[in-house]
Amino acid sequence: MAKRRNTWTEDKIARYLKQGRGSGELYSYKPWLNNQDFPSEGRTHRLKGWKTNREHQLFSDIERNYFYILDWAENVIDIREQFPLDRAKTLKIADKKQINHSIDKTNSTPIVMTTDFLITVKDKMGINFIARTIKPKEKLNDKRVIEKLEIERQYWEDEGVDWGIVSESDIPSNLTSNIEIIHHNFDIDEDDILLAETLYKDLVKQHGILLEALNSFDSNYGLETGSALSLFKYLLAKKIISLDMMQKINFRIDIGSLKFMSMDKLEEELIDENLLKRNLS
Repeated sequence: MAKRRNTWTEDKIARYLKQGRGSGELYSYKPWLNNQDFPSEGRTHRLKGWKTNREHQLFSDIERNYFYILDWAENVIDIREQFPLDRAKTLKIADKKQINHSIDKTNSTPIVMTTDFLITVKDKMGINFIARTIKPKEKLNDKRVIEKLEIERQYWEDEGVDWGIVSESDIPSNLTSNIEIIHHNFDIDEDDILLAETLYKDLVKQHGILLEALNSFDSNYGLETGSALSLFKYLLAKKIISLDMMQKINFRIDIGSLKFMSMDKLEEELIDENLLKRNLS
């Protein structure tokens, strides 16, 4: 299969802008770059976000792992990946700092620079934005990489937005592995939500090994093997049941080590979930 040509022209950039790339929020946001737009140096991923309810375009395993953390974090409201920077501003910064701006080598068109993640967070001060660039440690000593990072750093400083670099050493491996295990269980059918509530109430009253209780639940309710495990992962994803996510998930732990959301909060959460399912159907 022939490789997709990654050629930038003014017409192409204008077309992307007309398509609304780099604009919108949450579900309506359109990344400047999609996985199919150009060949990635590593593995690419497309994951449906919990917070945005849309498919996210991720260009490496490190981006995917950081995305898992953002999707899990309580204070994160929105995640916008492959966010474009104003080209006029990056060109001005490059000129001032005497750094070569990235261009298309075939026609010298200045390329629109992007930041891997623009994140909307809510804290005690209100709604704020932070920008994060993902880079493997091995590339942080590369002179050209450092030059481009300096343009990006100055850009966000001028915008008054906190900017930083994230490498693989900044990402807790157990946490990301655990989130990966449960990430696709966040959305389940409306009928399964009622089963999940039943499982929750069943586990609250039990003692012993979790996996044995889940297997018993499958047997008692005539479910396929593994159904209760999937429901349990849903309860973890929704934080209705919680455990230490910094430790590798062990489904053979004692039920007594789990933390359960209060019954009032559980009912409120499941009512909201059911209403959402009905509105989307």
